[in-house]
Amino acid sequence: MTATLAPPATRMRTGMLALACLVLFIDGYDLFALGTIGPSLLHDRSWGAHPSTLGTLGSVTAAGMPFGSILAGWSADRWGRRVPLALSVGWISVSMLATALAGDLTQLGAGRFCTGIGIGALAPLVSALVSDGAPAGRRTLHLAVALGSIGVGGTASALLGRFLLPEHGFQSIFWIGVVPVVLVPLIWVMVPAGRPQHARPEATRHETTRVGAARDAWRAVAELFSPSARRGTVLLWLATFMSMALVYSTTAWLPTVMMRSGYNLGSSLEFMIAFSVGASAGGLVVSLLADRGHLKLVTLGTFVLAALALLTLSSNQPRPLLLAVSALAGLGSLGCQNMIIACMSAFYPPHLRGTGLGVGLGAGRIGAIVGPSYLSAATAMASSPRTGFVAFMIPAVLGAAIVALLPRTLSPGPE
Repeated sequence: MTATLAPPATRMRTGMLALACLVLFIDGYDLFALGTIGPSLLHDRSWGAHPSTLGTLGSVTAAGMPFGSILAGWSADRWGRRVPLALSVGWISVSMLATALAGDLTQLGAGRFCTGIGIGALAPLVSALVSDGAPAGRRTLHLAVALGSIGVGGTASALLGRFLLPEHGFQSIFWIGVVPVVLVPLIWVMVPAGRPQHARPEATRHETTRVGAARDAWRAVAELFSPSARRGTVLLWLATFMSMALVYSTTAWLPTVMMRSGYNLGSSLEFMIAFSVGASAGGLVVSLLADRGHLKLVTLGTFVLAALALLTLSSNQPRPLLLAVSALAGLGSLGCQNMIIACMSAFYPPHLRGTGLGVGLGAGRIGAIVGPSYLSAATAMASSPRTGFVAFMIPAVLGAAIVALLPRTLSPGPE
């Protein structure tokens, strides 16, 4: 029988949160890597890449994510957080190595698909781990600190691109992505074995049989659609779809859209840096308000902020103002994804949290698949550079409307 975890001691929370930040830093680095290398890939004639190639690569990356999200989320509730988290980080490093060694666009796409599987697993695993150990009344803040590391990783990717590109090959960005494999032993030592606290005892009955495992998986998914949770589950999936479409279209396309608007590569990457810094720093501020009982309102506000900021970026403004607005766009774009994750963590009880996050984010990853290709089609059909920014805004507006329909309490019942 698998042991049930005791609540983590206060002295362990800081270390666990720091580890979560390191893992999601990897997520952010890999997430922003495609946007960072995009302009260089397009300018390297030997690869034969076209603007539509970025949309295809972004969608291929996202196509692997649902597999990682769903499998990791269910595994985390059944066997604990340690094993799937260690495997996911190791898988990402191997996949980034394969991407760095790619010799053509087909191999590059295959490497990004495999990377997407690992990336898809990280957010539900780390979010469940952080939510398990967060003190009462500080869950959203702890999640914001951890999820804010996605923006920090994106900043690192853009900064490295600023210094390494275009003088060095874009593969250098992927080579650096191999380094996180060193975290695997640390994860194995620091993350407790066993299920989270409050795991249901009946979950151990079929533990030793393959049929029992499948039955437990279906039972957990079915519980997401119980009468008390059904409406919230569907709305959270739709909101996650919109947030993912927004995040993955902006991270894959923002530098390229900025260059189409007349900025050079260095300037477009500077906007990307401001975008990711705003996402990290601003996320901490809005989480404090969310923890005061305003999680739904803050989540809705991040979608609205993203739409307004992207609209402003489409117009000709002074450069300092555009950098500031880029930071607000990052807060809105990545912030809405982080707040939706916080909503799911609050909505589902501990025994269902990994499954709820994994399946919910897995369903939402369809938006990550659609988003980059949607932006590719939108920019190809219209000659105006402003079209890209308007296309960014549509999922933000729809996401705000969906969040407005979420249950006020964001809780289907007691934990």
